Amino acid sequence: MTVTDPIQARNPIRTPEATPPDVVRCAYMELVVTDLARSRHFYVDVLGLVVTEEDENAVYLRSFEEFIHHNLVLRQGPVAAVAAFAYRVRGAAELDRAVAFYTELGCRVERRATGFTKGVGDSVRVQDPLGFPYEFFYDVAHVERLAWHYELYSPGALVRLDHFNQVTPDVPRAVKYMEDLGFRVTEDIQDAGGTVYAAWLRRKSTVHDTAMTGGDGPRMHHVAFATHEKHNIIAICDKLGALRMSDLIERGPGRHGVSNAFYLYLRDPDGHRIEIYTQDYYTGDPDNPVVTWDVHDNQRRDWWGSPVVPSWYTEASPVLDLDGNPQPLAKRTDESEMAVTIGADGFSYTRKSGTGRTPGEYKLGAQL
Repeated sequence: MTVTDPIQARNPIRTPEATPPDVVRCAYMELVVTDLARSRHFYVDVLGLVVTEEDENAVYLRSFEEFIHHNLVLRQGPVAAVAAFAYRVRGAAELDRAVAFYTELGCRVERRATGFTKGVGDSVRVQDPLGFPYEFFYDVAHVERLAWHYELYSPGALVRLDHFNQVTPDVPRAVKYMEDLGFRVTEDIQDAGGTVYAAWLRRKSTVHDTAMTGGDGPRMHHVAFATHEKHNIIAICDKLGALRMSDLIERGPGRHGVSNAFYLYLRDPDGHRIEIYTQDYYTGDPDNPVVTWDVHDNQRRDWWGSPVVPSWYTEASPVLDLDGNPQPLAKRTDESEMAVTIGADGFSYTRKSGTGRTPGEYKLGAQL
C-alpha cells in the first residue's frame, strides 16, 4: 500500500475546452426491474428504504437522511438494466455546462425541462464516452428528512446513497475522462507492470462517488447505500437469515482494504448488485494522497484476507442507451483481476519478501 503517481491513459478521451459541470455528489440510480412488486418487497420490506411516491410502473425510494425526492428509482421493464447514473450539480447553470461539455465530446445529449423522473425538474441525460447513461440535475423536489424519526428506524437502516461502481474495459481511459469531469482519484489497484485493475473517484469528501472496475463493459457493478455503523450491516445479515433469504448474500460481511469500509454485497431479485457500506474516511483536503494497492495483496479487497467469489468479478448489470436499449459490450484486453489473483496460477500475499518481516500467508489464487 503506497502513495502512487497519477494513472496514465494510453488511449485517452480528449479533454474538452468546455468547462465541465460542477458535480456535487452521486444522487440516484434508475434501475429497470422485471417484477416491480418483487423488487419493491426487497428494497422496502427487507432493506427498509422509504417510499416517496409510486405508481403502477415505478417506485421512488429514498434513504433515511435524504431530503431530495429519491435515491433509487425502480421501473418496470422487459430487461433488468440500469437506465441512469444520476449526479446532482451545484446549480441550474451547470446544466448548460453539461450540454456544452458532452456536445464537444460528440456524445448524444438530451435535455428535459420537466425531467426524466418524477420529482426532478430540468435535467440532462447523456450517453457518455464510455457508453454509460449519465444524468445531471439540480432542480428537485424536497421531502421530509427522516433523520430524527428514530421510531421508523430498523436495526439495519440505510441512511445515505454512497456510491456507484461501473465496469469498463480500459480503467486508465475512464479515469482520465472522469478527471476531466472534475473527479479525483482516491485509491487504485495496480500491478508491478503498471496494469490498472480498478480506481475509486470522488466529488464529495469520501473515498468515492463512483469507481471504475476493469472488465467487459459498459456495465454496472453495484450501487451502494450507507449505514451508520457496522452493527447495522450485521443486523441486515441476521434479518436475511431469519427470512430464509441468505442466498441473496453474495459476499461479506467484511472490511475492505481499499476504502477501509465495512461491507456487505447482496443481489436483488433481478441480480442487480447492492452494497451496504459504512466507515470509510475523509478525503476532502486538496493534497489528499492517492493510495495504490498491489493486485496480489490479499487484503486489498478484504482486510481479513477472505477470498472473493468469482461472480463478484464476472457478473454485472447491463446499462441502457438513451432509447432504452442494452448497450453492447466491449471486451477488456488488459489482464483481469480475477485471472491474476484467483486463477489457476495466481498467488497472493499478505507480507511480501524484502519488507524486513518473514513472508507469510501466500495463497493459491484458486483457494476459495
